[in-house]
Amino acid sequence: MYDDLQQILGYQGAIDEREALTEIGPEIYTVPFWTPAFCATVIRAAEAVGAFEPQPDDPVPGHEVSLAVISPRLFEHVEVDLGRRIWPQLQDAWPYIDYHGLRDVFVIKYALGEQEHLRMHHDVAQVSASAKLNEGYEGAVLDFPRQGVSNVDVPVGQLVVWPSLVTHPHQATALEAGVKYGLTVWFELPSF
Repeated sequence: MYDDLQQILGYQGAIDEREALTEIGPEIYTVPFWTPAFCATVIRAAEAVGAFEPQPDDPVPGHEVSLAVISPRLFEHVEVDLGRRIWPQLQDAWPYIDYHGLRDVFVIKYALGEQEHLRMHHDVAQVSASAKLNEGYEGAVLDFPRQGVSNVDVPVGQLVVWPSLVTHPHQATALEAGVKYGLTVWFELPSF
């Protein structure tokens, strides 16, 4: 249908057209975002860039690569898509939030002998989101212990969305088998 380059640069075949904001826990929602085929394309692009390295200055270091490094054009498409299509759905749940763009969007990789988990933390963002990009692994579950919620049953390509900073500390449990790829989205904080 499309080759990987057409998909990445043109955002071809990316959008899961369904609109279904669903609460899965206290102030934690899922919303359809990308198709599984596009998720697989993003994994191939991230691996082709080959930049899955921990950032030494990151307080919660992970093996990750920004979409802006993979393709600035892809980052722009995602920023527009999230602002036009996803943010209005989030405003149904949180009517007083305003879209200020993205702080970052990155692919994170969990592999045995490399990054196997992510410690409990908060994100420095207004709202955070995460999507599984693949199947075929065990463990590395996005877990919110205070809310008793995880992403274990959320399908590939759906965003899990939550408020950042204070109320929703989260972690990735230990990877047990396979390789997991996830997408992390940090929505920019408002400037006062």
